This record gives sequence, C-alpha cells and structure tokens, in this order.
Amino acid sequence: MKTISVLVLSAAFLSGCGRQSETHPPSAPVLATIQVQAQTAESKAQPTTEEAVGTVRAKARATLEAKLSGRIDLMPVALGQVVKAGQLVVRLNAVEIKARLEQAEGSLQQAERDWKRASALFDQQAATRSDADAANSRYLVAKAAATEAQAMMGYVEVLAPFDGVVTRKWAEVGDLAAPGKPLVEIEDPSALQLEADVPEGIASRIQPDARLPIRVDALKTELVGAVREIAPTDDAASRTLRVKLDLPQTPGLRSGQFARLLVPLGETKSIRVPASAVILRGQMEILFVVADHRAHLRLVKTGQPIGDELEILAGLEPGESVVVGGASLLADGQPVEAK
Repeated sequence: MKTISVLVLSAAFLSGCGRQSETHPPSAPVLATIQVQAQTAESKAQPTTEEAVGTVRAKARATLEAKLSGRIDLMPVALGQVVKAGQLVVRLNAVEIKARLEQAEGSLQQAERDWKRASALFDQQAATRSDADAANSRYLVAKAAATEAQAMMGYVEVLAPFDGVVTRKWAEVGDLAAPGKPLVEIEDPSALQLEADVPEGIASRIQPDARLPIRVDALKTELVGAVREIAPTDDAASRTLRVKLDLPQTPGLRSGQFARLLVPLGETKSIRVPASAVILRGQMEILFVVADHRAHLRLVKTGQPIGDELEILAGLEPGESVVVGGASLLADGQPVEAK
C-alpha cells in the first residue's frame, strides 16, 4: 500500500511540473505605419524599333594618289595634322618631267619661229600654201606637247582638295608613288554622317528626310540623324540597303565609331513604373503595391528601361497603386499611408 501511495504522489507531482513548463508562442510584432509615395501604374505606348548597325563617317573624305610614277621627295604632313585646301601634301622627284618640259618648250619656240617665217614668206608669195600649212601644223603639235609637259609638271605636287585632317598615311619620303597607289587620306571632321546597312525587310520604313534616333556606343546621349541618301538597290550578298544620315555636331563624336540606327516599326503598349519602385533582392525583382492601407510585396519581371522608367512584363496590372518612394523600408503587409 505504501508503494502505491508513493507512485500516486509522484505522478501528481510530475503532472504539475508538466503544466508549469508549457510555453506560449510569442505574438507577432506590430508593424508601424510608414508614409510612402505611391503612383498608379499606367499602360503607355512605346515605339517599337529594330536596330541596324552602321559606322560614323566624314561626309567629305578623300584618298589622295599620284597621277604619275616617281619617288617621294617631300611629305610635310603627319597623322592628325590639320591641312587647308591647296596645301602641299606630297611632292615627287621631278627631274625627268622637268627635262621633258624644257625639251617641249624648246621645240615649241623653234616651231613658232618656223611658222612665223613660213607665214611671212607666204605673204610675200615666196613660199607655197603647203609650206605655210606644214609649219603651222608643226607649231600646233609642239604647243600641245608643251601643254602636256606643263600638266605633268603640275602632277608632281599632290595638294589637299579641302580643309581637313590627315587620318591615314600609306607612304613616306623615299617610297615609290604610282597611279592607283594611295598615299594619304584626308577627312573633314566638321561634318559627319552615319552609314548604316539596313535589312531589306525593314528598309521600306525609312523615308527621305526622315529624322531617326541613333545610338553611338561611345556616347551616353542618343542622337537624331536626318536621312540624306537611300541606295536605290540592295546589296545582293548581305541583303541590306545602304542609308546615309546627317549627324549633328556632338562632343566626342568621331569618324569610325560604331553606331546603331533605330528603325521605327510601330507602337506597343506596356506597363511602366518609375525605376525607384523596383528593388533588387538577390536575383529577385520586387515592388510594393498599396491596397487596404497596406503594402503588399509583388515579384515582378522587368523589361527595357525607358527614360527614368522601367517596363514591367509580369506581376503587375494597370491601375494598381505602386510605392515609388520609401519602398526599401517596407515589409510585406506593413501599414502605410500613401501620399
């Protein structure tokens, strides 16, 4: 009997201890009301474009060549040097040409004297008409030979055709110049254009004198170019059409830079919100929607940035109120006061 009594008392004691050790879950913390800036998400129209790659070029550029063969005696220009129209760029060795010119001028003087003498004798009836005509023909041939030699003497010097900058050199002093062999390239950097190869499928959307947006990778700003030329035929190899657009004078814009021409195709509508509304948490893009005076977390998928706004592809509907200021301080379900 004593053993039974002890067991009963022990069970009662353990039962009492078990009730005292029961734990109660802590209550959820009360979130404070935060003032936020909210804005209604809108579906806005956005032009649809397709990119065509191109290169910035100078409108006036020339590759200078010699019109006759000869050694280069002088090349008083360097890369990047500014030159004026008519300035000497290359001078060839002119010994042979000068000798030919002197010979032609001597023959011309002799032919002129013979022609004058024959004409005087003909006037005195001391020479026949055929003698006078033959002397006149020899004079004309000598005159043409002298004119040709003078023209060749003018080819000894290669001059800049316009004001510009030396952008490339293929030869130096002592090299042999020949017709068809480039010597120097000159460009005018004050007037630039974009030369773009537009796919034939969208080329019909480009009209003469149209103003189209252009993106140059080396610049942060978007340019607007005016269509100046459109090739009348396609390139059979690339299936593209060459289009040239005049570019405005812009700091940092240089010949040879890579650029993209944005060809308009139409318009599409998309939901857009200020970029400040979207928060990155790891690999997730989130924003907060205000409903019933509370901030509700939404997972969204963004598209292209458009100005200071972001395109929302999924996770948001037009007309919903989105937190655009103070979103980084919010938690899901937090009371808010929108303003």
